Amino acid sequence: MNIEQLLKQSIRDVPDFPKPGIMFKDITPIMMNPELSNLVLNHLVEVYQNQSIDAIAGIESRGFLFGYPLAMRLGIPFILVRKKGKLPYDKISHDYALEYGTASIEMHTDALKPGQRILLHDDLLATGGSAEAAAVLITKSGGAIHGFNFLVELSFLDGIKKLTSFSDNIVNLATY
Repeated sequence: MNIEQLLKQSIRDVPDFPKPGIMFKDITPIMMNPELSNLVLNHLVEVYQNQSIDAIAGIESRGFLFGYPLAMRLGIPFILVRKKGKLPYDKISHDYALEYGTASIEMHTDALKPGQRILLHDDLLATGGSAEAAAVLITKSGGAIHGFNFLVELSFLDGIKKLTSFSDNIVNLATY
């Protein structure tokens, strides 16, 4: 069985969460399975170990789950991209639109050096709004987007369209 099949076997559908009509893709069963989690991490290491990545940025909070261990396995820094008000040091922020309002994300001003090639990681690509906002934040700080990685893509929401102006290197482990 390939990695996508294994993930799809484990990911749980939760109907009507967070609101009626939404079918939520719950990745917590992956976290409860150390063997599968290690397979995912080993797969990601294989994909990225020979690419010229200077750091990995993870989007709060589920982007930290595999993003940080992947960065450690590759021997490169991990950059926290967090919701507004969560980082203690000097930070840069970016506001972006949501279906129901706006949100803001932040990153420390010393999180990356100009010209560094950054892999952006998160658990889910849906509409692409948070990944696009994180990419804008990274480029505003002088970084270059090497690519994007997601455990799950909801392809029917076309979020990938928001990301291709930053990089065509977009990897999703399981697509719905």
